[in-house]
Amino acid sequence: MDARLLEILVCPVCKGPLDYRKAVAELVCKACRLAYPVKDDIPVMLEDEARALGADEV
Repeated sequence: MDARLLEILVCPVCKGPLDYRKAVAELVCKACRLAYPVKDDIPVMLEDEARALGADEV
């Protein structure tokens, strides 16, 4: 995933920072406890597509 793109992306819900987890291809918002999928190097920044994180994943 492009490093410049990662610098400007924020969580669509809270506008907070995102952590890229390359191993699972997800962008994670710790504040909202949501993980947004990255498909073919394209982040899917839709709240409906996000996965809720479990307590052990944050």
